[in-house]
Amino acid sequence: MTSRTHRGVIVSDFNASNFAGCLKNNEEAPNVEAVLSPFGQVMPVLLQDDLECWRGDPDFAVVWTRPQGVITSFGPVLRYETAPSERLLEEVDEYAAALAGLSKRVKSVFVPTWAVPSYCRDFGLLDLKAGTGISHWMMRMNLRLAENFEKSANVHILNSQKWIETAGKRAFSPRLWYMGKIAFGNEVFIEAARDVKAALRGLEGQSKKLVLVDLDDTLWGGIVGDQGWENVALGGHHAMGEAFSDFQRALKALTRRGILLGIVSKNDEAVVLEAIRCHPDMVLRQEDFVGWRINWRDKAENIVELVRSLNLGLQSVVFIDDSPAERARVREALPEVLVPEWPEDKLLYESTLRGLLCFNSPAVTREDLDRTRMYAAEVQREDSKRAMASVEEWLRSLAVTVKVEPLNDGNLQRTAQLLNKTNQMNLTTRRMTEPELLVWAGKPNHRLWTVRVVDRFGDSGLTGIVSLEVQDGIGTIVDFVLSCRVMGRKVEEAMLSIAGDYARSQKVRTLRARYLPTEKNRPCLEFWQKSGFSPDGDGTVFSWNLDASYPRPATVTIEGKDA
Repeated sequence: MTSRTHRGVIVSDFNASNFAGCLKNNEEAPNVEAVLSPFGQVMPVLLQDDLECWRGDPDFAVVWTRPQGVITSFGPVLRYETAPSERLLEEVDEYAAALAGLSKRVKSVFVPTWAVPSYCRDFGLLDLKAGTGISHWMMRMNLRLAENFEKSANVHILNSQKWIETAGKRAFSPRLWYMGKIAFGNEVFIEAARDVKAALRGLEGQSKKLVLVDLDDTLWGGIVGDQGWENVALGGHHAMGEAFSDFQRALKALTRRGILLGIVSKNDEAVVLEAIRCHPDMVLRQEDFVGWRINWRDKAENIVELVRSLNLGLQSVVFIDDSPAERARVREALPEVLVPEWPEDKLLYESTLRGLLCFNSPAVTREDLDRTRMYAAEVQREDSKRAMASVEEWLRSLAVTVKVEPLNDGNLQRTAQLLNKTNQMNLTTRRMTEPELLVWAGKPNHRLWTVRVVDRFGDSGLTGIVSLEVQDGIGTIVDFVLSCRVMGRKVEEAMLSIAGDYARSQKVRTLRARYLPTEKNRPCLEFWQKSGFSPDGDGTVFSWNLDASYPRPATVTIEGKDA
């Protein structure tokens, strides 16, 4: 999949040209063009918006500094001249205020935490002494910086300590500093570039949503069909069993962030489900999986079938299997699926999973926490659909209610997440930060509604967005976004009726929508072609004459503001 080039500005008090090179040369998506701001002029660059580096609307900025470079009071701490005071933390707040000002100019600001070179060990026993030690104050400063942006939607604090630990002794070099004013070794910049790119992918909704796992020698040790579930390696007081239990705990932790789990395994389904139900050391239970394909068929075919049943795209999937042959098969047949190399050593499973940079997300919403339950409810809906004589009968039986609400502080985070992560039912696939979305929705001729869907099987959460721009007697639907979980239940038509009714109240004559095609949003075009709107021109513009109301679906109840 092609990716547009992101333009970023690097602001630092050291020579960051090596970091810019690492961002450009890292082969992972997205492509990045890095621009260096004037060297060593951090505060002037942050405070002046007319500098050359800010022209052309850069997508993001990385503000990477040494603590003594921007916090005046930290210099005496390093020299042990005077005991620092609360003034040091006040300077952190002032620095944070400058970063907050920058966040109004770019979509995203990344701020690596401050670090002191690892060779600074001369404080010894005093290093963590409250009120005195360098490391003590460094921790307090970083914590204070993070607290300043606790509720910020587009300033993200990145943990540089992980990069430094990975680089080890090569993280710092006095020679690099004195000869080129380079604050870190290249290994640090390489790790930083990986994290920044992972963050950009996460902000654009490209994080993975579904982990599919094999079973034998992946979720537990041994072959359950040969040994019986009582004899597989799992739990207990030996290294292998503990390692598999910890791997399952790590997978379980992902579900608490909204990542779904599924199983694709060549096995006997009845034997496997018994093992999952009965083994006392199973951390993951049947209800933790949104679906499975446990049979003797080709795993690539099973993945396609399972992913389609969940209304997800293959680009959302991670496949974990201990078998190199199965990994190669899936990697070749389904290039969109991420198939990480998996260690032969079972004791490394948990650390390998936790080291993947594909689950990055700027926030965890209520919908994320409930996602597995929501997908389980979706299975119940599909079962009920098969039991009905017709789709109309099934829709009536669901008792769907659409709850409409304008954009507000309570739903802003989830709304921005839905806008940026939804690909299939998305009219224009525009991406906006929370502040940008608030500004857009606050304009007098703009209107944005959020949609929450509830039926007899449960609450699917905030799953829809429809927005409208009114100008010169024409209402233009700008955003038409719906989660794949609720597609096909007449929610789409309910959203059009909401926009149409409001447009008529504003004396608008025509309601219009322009479809912008992407690699993923063909389902959106197919809906509009059947919506009753008239296609114009090349078939990507759709219009409705508001002399007549757009009909509300009989199987949906609409509640809430402007309903």
